[in-house]
Amino acid sequence: MALNVVLFEPEIPQNTGNIARTCAATDTNLHLIRPLGFSVSNKYLKRAGLDYWDLVNIKYYDNIFELIGQVGSKKFYFASTKGGKTYSKAKYFDDCYIVFGKETAGLPKEIHESYKEQIIKIPMINKEKARSLNLANSVNIILYEALRQLDFPNLV
Repeated sequence: MALNVVLFEPEIPQNTGNIARTCAATDTNLHLIRPLGFSVSNKYLKRAGLDYWDLVNIKYYDNIFELIGQVGSKKFYFASTKGGKTYSKAKYFDDCYIVFGKETAGLPKEIHESYKEQIIKIPMINKEKARSLNLANSVNIILYEALRQLDFPNLV
């Protein structure tokens, strides 16, 4: 049993490093969609992930539709501030994919148009006051809800 976190064109190495560390600690697969805003040898990326890199199953893709085509669109949730359904109302399942957009722009318009029913959000105050949460924090919030629903598989 495993969940999958997908980062669409991540830009900040520290966020990706922190997310990789969370994926390592939760036995979650990490999928990175290019282009990345940093080199995978970046010292900030490595520092944020500490010595957990060998515990993370990471896969790379040239675009999001390559991944969706490989596994089928029904397995996906897309996290966005523009989502209609709160993340806690989604029903997560083994081998689902939770996609998070890039830090500065979120997910592309094509995702919003094609997968409206699969877009989830974290509730926040008025978007004019706070546009979004930090990417690593958002991943942690939603990933741990998915793990809770699945009764924390493989975790002690």
